[in-house]
Amino acid sequence: MPVKRAPLYLIASGRGPGRPRGPDPFLGEIIRTAGVPKPTIAYVGAASGDNAAFRLLVGGMLKKAGAGKVLLAPLCGRRADPARATEVLKNAHIVFISGGDVEEGMKVLKETGMLPALRALRRAGKPFFGISAGSIMLASRWVRWPDPDNDASAELFPCMGFADILCDTHGEGEGWGELKAMLALCPAGTAGYGIVSGSALRLDSDGSVVPLGGPVDVFRRRAKGVVQEKSIAPL
Repeated sequence: MPVKRAPLYLIASGRGPGRPRGPDPFLGEIIRTAGVPKPTIAYVGAASGDNAAFRLLVGGMLKKAGAGKVLLAPLCGRRADPARATEVLKNAHIVFISGGDVEEGMKVLKETGMLPALRALRRAGKPFFGISAGSIMLASRWVRWPDPDNDASAELFPCMGFADILCDTHGEGEGWGELKAMLALCPAGTAGYGIVSGSALRLDSDGSVVPLGGPVDVFRRRAKGVVQEKSIAPL
């Protein structure tokens, strides 16, 4: 019998008008998907170099929202330990992918050989969520510029692919330039989601894409270029 996958949450950093003070409502909803009180969360900090200060900040938010232990899956620097990371991931109730740098995060996951283990956990139904760069890493692809001074050098590279979508987070202030550049390299008809600061997307097991907290901008690659469509908003 196929395993029913837990919803996947892609969160943009920042509170935004739809997120009240106090325990973060997105995190509270995610924590409840574990189905146990005080679930253990595996922290994958590949995109931020396992930055301790950032981990303590996010860990505090998670515990305030109802999490129990928040354990680092060590993958970066001298303390990298893929065997220990695998154990942490296997025993956790939920897996969190941190923000930071998307390309660097994917490089770490590939070089440490963690992608097969993470994909196996997802197939088995374990809940995953990301914030900022972590949300992009959970999606299908992202864009990079091998030559930063040459816009024409833009190319796509694969991410984890747990969410079969393209997205960017909190890029509204720059007009979603990276999201548009990514879509410009995609076939006509391809959609991309700009998750505004303080908002999130929940991807349900039936393929539904559900906005949370605030609007999510939608763009689509057309024959004549990338166009913005009507934003989606929570009901």
